[in-house]
Amino acid sequence: MKKILILGGGTGGTIMANKLRKTLERDEWDITLVDQDKTHYYQPGFLFIPFGIYTKYDVMKPKSDFFPAGINTIYSHIVRIDGESNKVLLEGGKVLPYDFLIIATGTQIQPEETPGLKEELWYKEIFDFYTIEGSIALREFFKTWQGGRLVVSIAELPFKCPVAPLEFAFLADAYFHEIGMRDKVDITFVTPLPGAFTKPRATKMLGQLLEEKNINVISEFYIERVDNKSKKIISYDQQEVPFDVLTIVPVNMGSDMIGRSGLGDDLNFVPTDKYTLRSEKFENVFVLGDASNIPTSKAGSVVHFAADVLYENLMSAIEGRPLLAKFDGHSNCYIETGFGKGSIIDFNYETEPLPGTFPLPGIGPFGLLQNTKMNHYGKVLFRWIYWHILLRGKELPIESEMSMAGKKL
Repeated sequence: MKKILILGGGTGGTIMANKLRKTLERDEWDITLVDQDKTHYYQPGFLFIPFGIYTKYDVMKPKSDFFPAGINTIYSHIVRIDGESNKVLLEGGKVLPYDFLIIATGTQIQPEETPGLKEELWYKEIFDFYTIEGSIALREFFKTWQGGRLVVSIAELPFKCPVAPLEFAFLADAYFHEIGMRDKVDITFVTPLPGAFTKPRATKMLGQLLEEKNINVISEFYIERVDNKSKKIISYDQQEVPFDVLTIVPVNMGSDMIGRSGLGDDLNFVPTDKYTLRSEKFENVFVLGDASNIPTSKAGSVVHFAADVLYENLMSAIEGRPLLAKFDGHSNCYIETGFGKGSIIDFNYETEPLPGTFPLPGIGPFGLLQNTKMNHYGKVLFRWIYWHILLRGKELPIESEMSMAGKKL
């Protein structure tokens, strides 16, 4: 019996397990999924916890609820991948051979990479909102905070969900307005980018929103260290930004296991063909989502669109055919902007976010690069879609290849 091994039971790994089990004959193909954690988190929901919109119970479910019948599930720490011998070594000495391997181990925050970040103020006056622990700790802090300088900062690129820090700043503005203390809170957005986002038109639109909401922007700021005593972040060129509370996107890195396996770059992301999603090193290894180094957003929508392409190419590889499916870098992000409104951007490797309507030209119902209540409803609805459709590998009425229909050049 031939073997497919999936490393990672997050969004990408779960989608692929569902897609492959529906297609491949059970008496011919053994599918095994390995993950060290049993809880699945809806990570976009972490953003809402600090402001009391979601609780932890809104964003967590057992991973086993989404794995299809007929696959083997192993909860274990992964020691390393031996690509030369087509084996994966697990903790305790267990060895798993494979014919094809899918790496979907994601990315994790590494606050230790920034000097001074994870010291005495960590989870006291310095927080991340990319983990359940950080979001809950920040929620408790905000309940009694009396105001001051709130700094929202990005440590380094790339990081998952590139619009999340902006969303945090927008939601913070709305939250402090709603509880009657916005005049007591100074919000500063600090980024290594030259503007609010990576693409010109989106940067202009989002930058205007930040200005309208009286959120200060400090751009091209590369954090060198955090000074806990003076409560400042300090850049490599010795700029200083003081804070009373710091919410930060720490350095993001791929799994340590990727580094131990000799498969990663300096940040443990796997060098991957950006079109076929196959490893640049091994022909029987494919990489999905945040674990790869492809030049597009590390976002849930990318995993969804890329999974369709990876599935087609894996089936081609199984049958000995050329890999003809091409991933165009399609990314689609709802952006929560506060006060019951939101925006949405849709782009790929070649095309920046453009104004228009989505997904239907002239109809929408969502407005690209617009700030509307309907876009907010799309963001809220996505949580249900994620749990009930996306993870289960079901089809959504949005093609994996980006469409120009409805977009205005």
